[in-house]
Amino acid sequence: MPNIIKVFSGNANPELAKEICDYLKISLSMVEVRRFSDGEIFIEIGENVRGTDVFIIQPTCSPVNDHLMELVIMVDALRRASARRITAVLPYYGYARQDRKVAPRVPITAKVVAEMLMVVGVRRVLAMDLHAGQIQGFFNIPVDHLYAAPVLLKYINETFKNVVMVSPDAGGVERTRAFAKRLKADLAIIDKRRDRPNESKALNVIGDVMGKTAVLLDDMVDTAGTLCSAAAMLKEAGAVEVHACCTHGVLSGPAIERLEGSVIKSLVVTNTIPLRGKAKECKKIKVLSVSHLLGEAIRRIHSEDSVSSLFV
Repeated sequence: MPNIIKVFSGNANPELAKEICDYLKISLSMVEVRRFSDGEIFIEIGENVRGTDVFIIQPTCSPVNDHLMELVIMVDALRRASARRITAVLPYYGYARQDRKVAPRVPITAKVVAEMLMVVGVRRVLAMDLHAGQIQGFFNIPVDHLYAAPVLLKYINETFKNVVMVSPDAGGVERTRAFAKRLKADLAIIDKRRDRPNESKALNVIGDVMGKTAVLLDDMVDTAGTLCSAAAMLKEAGAVEVHACCTHGVLSGPAIERLEGSVIKSLVVTNTIPLRGKAKECKKIKVLSVSHLLGEAIRRIHSEDSVSSLFV
């Protein structure tokens, strides 16, 4: 059993990596990540890793290709430096929405990413709230799939009263029903049609939201079109307030402008993806930390303890 643990981070989310190291009561290991003048990425590990249990904290968020290449190259550097085992910690798994063929002659890019990580030398994956659960099956190595539910449930329970949990589409009903059950709250669903990627149209509200605090729940918010149109419908249906919760705050394109101009009073996200630019200044956004969940999972993986109690 390995007795030395080292945690490394690329440029994707060093703040989260530092919080995880604080939980584990260890120092973040040294690595140099820089670029040559032509944009090529260079990685140099700054300390001995021979025979160690290595964890790389690197959500593959925007710019996804840069962060994915950083991860792949860092894994190769660690493998060549004789690390005992390399675990990729992916709080956010980029390309997860390309998880199946939705048209002729299109790729399944989530599978391609999985194959890249396995080929380069990753021997275990720790992920959080994968967009599609079947992505676990794209790997031929162990995948520990955590959920931010404990963090979000605690916040909702302590912050809101007279809640109705709302799924923004049919695909999220199972997740939202689980939250509603634990909160002893009612459930509502937005009937939505999507015409093309990043564009959707909400049609009607299924369920009673009259006089209640509506909390929209999703695994991620990208351009915020779905959430904002759903929130407007909930207001029209009689909701007193509308809030939104999600694990991954992608917040690309017009997301912040839409959020600022919407009836949504607050958007709760976790720190799987760091807020940048206008998102950092948006007063509607509240960030919760999942560092203790990831840190505890890393501790248990390293000590060969069961991780299953964290899968809630």
